[in-house]
Amino acid sequence: MNQLANIPLSVLDLAPIRKNGSVGETFADTVELAQHVERLGFNRYWLAEHHNIDGIASAATAVLIGHVAGATQHIRVGSGGVMLPNHPPLVIAEQFGTLETLYPGRIDLGLGRAPGSDGATMAAMRRDPRSGVSDFPDQLDELRRYLGDPLPDQRVRANPGQSTHVPIWLLGSSGYSAQLAARLGLPFAFAAQFAPGYLFEALRLYREQFQPSHVLDEPYAMVGMPVIAADNDAQATYLASTAQQKFLNLIRGRSTRALPPTESLDWSPQERAMVSQNMGAAVIGGPDRVREGLERFLEQTQANELMIATDVYRQVDRKRSFEILADVWKNGSSTFHVDSV
Repeated sequence: MNQLANIPLSVLDLAPIRKNGSVGETFADTVELAQHVERLGFNRYWLAEHHNIDGIASAATAVLIGHVAGATQHIRVGSGGVMLPNHPPLVIAEQFGTLETLYPGRIDLGLGRAPGSDGATMAAMRRDPRSGVSDFPDQLDELRRYLGDPLPDQRVRANPGQSTHVPIWLLGSSGYSAQLAARLGLPFAFAAQFAPGYLFEALRLYREQFQPSHVLDEPYAMVGMPVIAADNDAQATYLASTAQQKFLNLIRGRSTRALPPTESLDWSPQERAMVSQNMGAAVIGGPDRVREGLERFLEQTQANELMIATDVYRQVDRKRSFEILADVWKNGSSTFHVDSV
C-alpha cells in the first residue's frame, strides 16, 4: 500500500537567487515551477518572507503570491510565512483580503513571529525588537477580526479583507506556535526544512493540547521538509551539495546565493555537523530511497500534509525532482506520468 497517496503534498519555494543570476530570473523560475507542480497535482505553493538576505527574492511576499496565483489556475498559493510582527495586522488583512478577492478559495495566510532578518533590518523596518515576544496572540486576534465578519461596533475595518475568512496557519520551529495553534484550533505547520530539532515535541504539544474550533474539529499538522530526488542516489547526493553550501555560507556569514553542486566541500567537522543538523529531516536519493524516506518520515510524524522544499542549483533539476516525487507519491514506482488530481 502506498502511504504517500493518502496525504496532500505541497511546495515551499524560497525563491532562491543563483550566484551571478538575477531576481528576474528567480521570479521566472518561481512561476514556471508553480505551473509545473500544479500540473503534477500538488496542493499548495507557499513563499516565505525574508529580508536583507541576498540569496532569497521573496521579501515582498504578498506581491509574489499574487504574481504566482495569477499565473496558475487552481493550486492554493500562500505564505510560509508572513512574519506578523513585521506589519500592522490591518495591512496584512488588506493585502490578503485583496488576494482572496482576486483568487477566491486559493489563498493561504501562514504566519510566523520571527523577524525573518537581523537586528539592523528590524530597525530599518521600524519593528520593535520586543514585538512578537508577548503580544503575538493579541496581534493575531486583531488580524483575525479584520478577516472575519465585522462586529457591529467595529470602527476600523479592512476593505478589502473583512468577511473574506482567509485561512490562517500558524508556523513555527518550536513549541510556542504549536501550543497557540492548539489553543485556537488552527492548523499548524512546522519548519523542519531548516530546524528539525524540536519537530516531534512540537507535534506532540499541538496534538495533546488541541481544542476544536469553528476552523477545525481535530488537529491538522503540516511538516516542511527538504527533499531532493534524482534518477539515482549518487546524482541526488551531488545535487544536494548546493543546499549544503548555502547552510555552510549562512553559518560563515557569507552570501547565500545558490552555488553549483560540487563533489566535495571544504568544511570543518563542526561545520559539517551544524549543516547536517539543519538538514536533519532531508530525504535525498533516487526514487526508491525517496519513497522509503518519505514513508518512514510519515510513519514517525503522522503528518496530515508534507510541504517540500527542494533547493538545487538548476531549474531543470528542481523540476525533475518534483516529477520523481509526484510519481512516487501517486504510483509508488519510478515511472513518471503527468496526471491531474
